[in-house]
Amino acid sequence: MEFLFIILAVAIIFILLMVFTSENIKDILMSVFLITAAALILVPLVFMFTASFMPAADVTSMPYPWIPRHIQWSNFYKALAGNDGKFTFLRNILNSLIVSVSVTLSTLLLASLTGYSLAKFHFRGHNLVFMFIMTTMMIPFETIMVPLYMVVLKLHMQNTYQGLIVPFLVNAFGVFMMKQYLQTFPDDVLAAARIDGCSEPLIFGKIVLVNSGPALATLAILTFRQQWDSLMWPLMVAQEKTLKTIPTYIASFAEEKFADEGAMMAVAVLASLPMIVLFFSLSKYFLGGNSMYSAGKE
Repeated sequence: MEFLFIILAVAIIFILLMVFTSENIKDILMSVFLITAAALILVPLVFMFTASFMPAADVTSMPYPWIPRHIQWSNFYKALAGNDGKFTFLRNILNSLIVSVSVTLSTLLLASLTGYSLAKFHFRGHNLVFMFIMTTMMIPFETIMVPLYMVVLKLHMQNTYQGLIVPFLVNAFGVFMMKQYLQTFPDDVLAAARIDGCSEPLIFGKIVLVNSGPALATLAILTFRQQWDSLMWPLMVAQEKTLKTIPTYIASFAEEKFADEGAMMAVAVLASLPMIVLFFSLSKYFLGGNSMYSAGKE
């Protein structure tokens, strides 16, 4: 609690200084603030990476030795072998890839279709449909988790990929994001395509989707990360080890009476690699979203 008060006090002092100081001092303060914020964000990642090369005793020691005294490569072997030595890591990471990629692709398609129709087509009940979709964002997943699980049981989808994928084929946030983005799409381009004889599916596929790279990349990163990190639902639906995902695999290390923290951090490092690769692959579109159509608006 005292730590929260310290953070709040520092934030208030920072705001007051930004308001009542000169421009040069403001620039210096902003630089210091951004560097501090970046450092706080990077500290857990540095801890995870360095701890993956340490024995368990060093990981839990105080003060924490940020530089490994002896690099312990066996942590990565234990990470791949698992607590039972059956090397289920590759199967579990394949499961996570199948689920995350499937949900991401379906979300991109369905959310962009729905967002496009709500942004560019006005029909009776247009606002009511949009408000109904937005209302679902206000319902916590924990509220519907048990009823959703009962539906999965009734449909005999427990311990199947369908049970992990189907409930998350599209989400309200994706629809909202694509609708807001596609509202900025020039209507003149769509009208010109219709005059040239393009059908609506062709306009959507060849014009709208092709020119929605920043929004699609952002939604892909957010959706993939959400599914990649999902723990509660796979724990409920996937009881068989061959269907477990990476978060449940990591959690299995904590279930042991004598947990190996070094191996656990090694698993976390390996599990983070696909997410890092995805982000840097799409970072150009992700960071360039605000500049889309800027030339047309000028």
